[in-house]
Amino acid sequence: MKIVTYNVNGLRQRISQFGSLLKLLNSFDADIICIQETKLRRQELTADFSIADGYESFFSCTRTSDKGRTGYSGVATFCRVKSAFSSVEVALPLAAEEGFTGLLGCSRKDETASVAEGLEEFSREELLKVDSEGRCIITDHGHFVLFNLYGPRAESDDAERIQFKLNFFKILEKRWESLLGRGRRIFVVGDLNIAPCAIDRCDAGPDFENNEFRTWFRSMLVESGGHFFDVFRAKNPNRRDAFTCWPSNTGAEQFNYGTRIDHILCAGSCLHEEHDIEGHNLIACHVKECNILTEYKRWKPGNAPRWKGGWNIKLEGSDHAPVYTSLVKIPDVSHHSTPSLAARYLPSIHGLQQTLGANISCCSLDQDSENTILKNDNSEDLTEEAACNTTIAFNRRYISSMPNQETKKRARKSQQLSLRSFFQKNSNLDNGLDSSATDVSGNQTGVLDSNSQSPEAPVMDDHGGSPTRSDMNGIASSQGQGVQEGSRYLEKEKNNIALLEWQRIQLHMQNSIPLCKGHREPCVSRVVKKPGPTFGHRFYVCARAEGPSSNPEANCGYFRWASMKSRPK
Repeated sequence: MKIVTYNVNGLRQRISQFGSLLKLLNSFDADIICIQETKLRRQELTADFSIADGYESFFSCTRTSDKGRTGYSGVATFCRVKSAFSSVEVALPLAAEEGFTGLLGCSRKDETASVAEGLEEFSREELLKVDSEGRCIITDHGHFVLFNLYGPRAESDDAERIQFKLNFFKILEKRWESLLGRGRRIFVVGDLNIAPCAIDRCDAGPDFENNEFRTWFRSMLVESGGHFFDVFRAKNPNRRDAFTCWPSNTGAEQFNYGTRIDHILCAGSCLHEEHDIEGHNLIACHVKECNILTEYKRWKPGNAPRWKGGWNIKLEGSDHAPVYTSLVKIPDVSHHSTPSLAARYLPSIHGLQQTLGANISCCSLDQDSENTILKNDNSEDLTEEAACNTTIAFNRRYISSMPNQETKKRARKSQQLSLRSFFQKNSNLDNGLDSSATDVSGNQTGVLDSNSQSPEAPVMDDHGGSPTRSDMNGIASSQGQGVQEGSRYLEKEKNNIALLEWQRIQLHMQNSIPLCKGHREPCVSRVVKKPGPTFGHRFYVCARAEGPSSNPEANCGYFRWASMKSRPK
């Protein structure tokens, strides 16, 4: 069995990069693929992002409306299976749970979810807050429970997020302790946003390991008296420069200037009956290997020169690399079905995948068939019939909400005004105009007909000196052509002026861009995006990729504010 964890930095972008979700998943050749930072909201979970032949998927999306966190975060677990409805495969979970507090429930029908065992000391408000950002999916595979996690990030000067992160891992640890106390085995995979030791960071200083989150991480490990193995370090204890994440805006991958924050942890006894014997544990008995899939990095060998002054070139791929582990001697489990938390049972996905006729046929299946009952942890059944009824209801709402195509065509046609309609007399001004005025009123459609003489549009005689209707048609036509030519001329002039102004700005920018002191090369202009007194201010830095200071080919560290007013007071 192979398990992969990967922070995709946007599932939509990675699917686009590979051409389809199926191609992305197949590229790992894995049984369980845990993805973080999907950046998808629940309403964006279409079949393109969640359904692939041969896989079952389980999603958690952010539920918070906090500023800057909508459509952010999100995790998904994809399980490769041969038979979803009745399987003995370990990859297909027996049960699934969104979040880790128990309050989001094991089933979408579960409206009375209770707090998970071991978390009774925390208030519901605390629990809902840490579970509101779509950071965890739990799948129970019988022999072990798998946590797919996206740990919070907290800057050193952001007290609120630091507290959130502390609460997140404190509550999570309680959940783990409860499961381990019941004799369950646990795998924890994902981007935890913690580099535990100095060896896991490119520029670790002397106080690096004193950080409270790193201290907590190490306290969880077996070597510190904890329950968990850091699987990568257990298999590669002395490997240096083994990083999984690189700054996305500095080209740091060119010099492998990164950090290791994507992890696979495991805890619990081995699957052997004699597991109490010394030396028997999950690592020794069941983990064959663990490594970093560096080929998924954004930068690829042979393209190194593109980062030399190449800040305008966007490289494909996530700013993380996947990490995988291979397990051995994991037996099958008893026959079971797909948990109802699976994405296939979302009405928006299940309904749009099938035609209404197919859904009606589906509902005629024998209810006693062993393939129609899908159970979760709470023994709540979701029958094929129930799924079909939900789908039919969704399709009816979807179809009824669609506007009539003929109506839409008529609406578009009614919005297309003729040129002559611009020369019509406004009906609201009829009472204030003399009948001898040169404005001509046409029929209701705005089309002037020279052969018809209506009382509302009398033809003037030659003695009055006023033009006839046919004369007016000619005037309107010539005026319309004049308006068109004038508009084209003005538009062309505007474009010319804009082009000249842009060329002037570019020339000014080129003349004002400084050279970095390390390489005497043009710098790159950047803007402060972090909230604070310098937010929005522009500055210049060396354009080369970030790397160790000992490497003369790397970024020289040059920095200069773009103007005096940009400098902090």
